[in-house]
Amino acid sequence: MAAEQIKSLIKSFGEDDEERFFSSAIQIAAAEARKGHVNIAQELKALIDKAKQNRSHHAFDKSATVHLSQPKRELLELIDIFQPQSTLKDMVLDLELKQTLDQLINEQKKAEILRQYNLSPQRKLLLMGPPGCGKTMTAEAIAGELGIPIFIVRLDGIMSKFMGESIVKLRLIFDSMVNQRAVYLFDEFDSIGSHRHLGQDVGEVKRVLNSFLINIEKDNSNSIIIAATNLPESLDKALFRRFDEIITYPRPDKKGIKKILKKLTQNYHFDQEVNLETLADASLGLNYSDIVKATEEAIKYMILSSENSLSLEVLTKTLHKKKI
Repeated sequence: MAAEQIKSLIKSFGEDDEERFFSSAIQIAAAEARKGHVNIAQELKALIDKAKQNRSHHAFDKSATVHLSQPKRELLELIDIFQPQSTLKDMVLDLELKQTLDQLINEQKKAEILRQYNLSPQRKLLLMGPPGCGKTMTAEAIAGELGIPIFIVRLDGIMSKFMGESIVKLRLIFDSMVNQRAVYLFDEFDSIGSHRHLGQDVGEVKRVLNSFLINIEKDNSNSIIIAATNLPESLDKALFRRFDEIITYPRPDKKGIKKILKKLTQNYHFDQEVNLETLADASLGLNYSDIVKATEEAIKYMILSSENSLSLEVLTKTLHKKKI
């Protein structure tokens, strides 16, 4: 067994690079076969196939439990952990945002190549925009694309529940990033990220913000760090340079609304001819989350009413209701 193959196997395992891990394992099995060790090669191939099957099932099972070893079980009271099923294909993204996220995913999947040139992949994002416009779903989709769990950190909860211990708890989360590769989503980021010079931001909030700035600056893990805020105007300017990419989410325009409505209703027949242009006009001002919920209401009405087609009138009403 070649030393380089063993090194590659260990490195890929440590970096949670599943694709390279299985590629290295296959190379080892092939090398054994070339040496005439047919039985060993077949056993290795069978183990690899079984491992791939198990990993594939786990990667897309949202109910799968993400196990944490001691003493990291303390994290369970600070964060929500699950394995996302969604990917970027499940989102309606404009071209510029899609290219930005595709670039991040590509750099993450080919991180070892970049490191050979002393370059680091993008992995620190700041997502800004109104509620319901896709910030959380973006974080979940990135985790789904990479086959890693997402750790959702409720910063406002840490501040209120662990007053006086917030810095220690925050340090625990950053320590976890080294041992548990995942997407770490710091939701409600404005709860700590507001301007440090403002009078009300003294004491605990100021100390936690300073601690976050230090921790994110020092972090060299392979995890993805994402901060999300609904109030970008309240953020301290010192935060912005700590992130590789800053993404702003506007409310969807007519083109985006038409895309999401078409995607959501593509498997259903309407009871009359549909003009997506008119529906989009009626939906302007809504966020993606409102549009999804309104469409789902109309679909549920169709199912529970034992109808064979989706009512355009009901869909129009549910969209209008979300604007009130």
